[in-house]
Amino acid sequence: MKRRDFLKNSMLTAAGTFVVPAFIKPFEALALDELTLYKNLVVVQLSGGNDGLNTVIPFGNDIYYQKRKNIAIKPQDLIKLDDMQGLNPNLSALKEIYDQGWMSIINDVGYPNPDRSHFRSMDIWQTASDANQFLSTGWIGRYLDSNCQSCKFPYTAIEVDDSLSLAMKGKTKKGIALKDPAALFRNTNEPFFKEMMNNDKEHLDEDNLGYLYKTMIETSSSASYIQNTSKIYQDSFAYPSTGFAGQLKTVAKFISSGLKTRVYYVSLSGFDTHVDQSPQQGRLLKQYAEGINAFLKDLKQNNKLDDTLVLTFSEFGRRVEQNASNGTDHGTANSMFLFGGKLKKQGIYNPAPNLQDLEAGDLKYQVDFRQVYGTILDKWLDVNNAQILNQRFNTLDFI
Repeated sequence: MKRRDFLKNSMLTAAGTFVVPAFIKPFEALALDELTLYKNLVVVQLSGGNDGLNTVIPFGNDIYYQKRKNIAIKPQDLIKLDDMQGLNPNLSALKEIYDQGWMSIINDVGYPNPDRSHFRSMDIWQTASDANQFLSTGWIGRYLDSNCQSCKFPYTAIEVDDSLSLAMKGKTKKGIALKDPAALFRNTNEPFFKEMMNNDKEHLDEDNLGYLYKTMIETSSSASYIQNTSKIYQDSFAYPSTGFAGQLKTVAKFISSGLKTRVYYVSLSGFDTHVDQSPQQGRLLKQYAEGINAFLKDLKQNNKLDDTLVLTFSEFGRRVEQNASNGTDHGTANSMFLFGGKLKKQGIYNPAPNLQDLEAGDLKYQVDFRQVYGTILDKWLDVNNAQILNQRFNTLDFI
């Protein structure tokens, strides 16, 4: 195939710029290297700003019921963890996980000068920036940049989605956005794709085409590796029939099949509950809890739970007082969940939120989320957190 024909068939040119065609776009991010250490991190993003006070309920504090007359969870309905806090009843699938010692709850996680915009606060969490700092790379992406200079393969970080989150994008390396390894493998084995790779190697040194060919070659190699490695594993564990559980099932398959990936990223959206919060949040929390329950049991059955750490976050919590629409508005600090077989401090990590000492009606954060990231970087991913977070954060004792 001639260079002119390749350009005609595979991309558009406009004003001197190259527009990568849709069938190749999911593969652009495949150009990163591989780490060989065995510990896995799974990041779960709850998009929309989950209401932490109706997730881990401070039922022992009367102020909670005074501020939330219509949406508070009654003491007789919740799942009590101690004399002060309990879980939303829709998280019942997490109770046995909690009792097994596979769960840790960190209260009042946030950052200084919090932003209540979904987009800005999510960027802050994904880039691990200060509130007044704007970064174009994510904290996981910078981890990939710092640790993969001499690595060979492009599947160190995988997001089970159609697009790649900012958290997974570094300056020189990125994670992969991938939902179906079989579909990726089929696409890279299409005759047109193969013909372009086999017939146009002479263009590898050209700037734009060279980048594209390099990406295609790495895509093909990665697709073969992911498909051939993961298809060997026969997953017999039953998962709920939800999209979120399906993401976790894919991650469990990758982990249990021995895929040499360090970080996985999944998400569940819909937590922006301004109106009629209880049924909407309850439905989502049920999906979350049942998916996590199946995922952890699957890993345990395959002797992978001790090598896996799961982190759950949302971009902010909600205000302490409910609004007039039986919902809650954007707040600040929130709870974070951690799961794994090797947690050092299990159960509730720190005291319940102080509902008397508020800032403009919002919770005051007690733990900077970057302390959580820093702990994972230092103790789980074996890298100095200051190198990734651009400043040193004190670590915690959950691992």
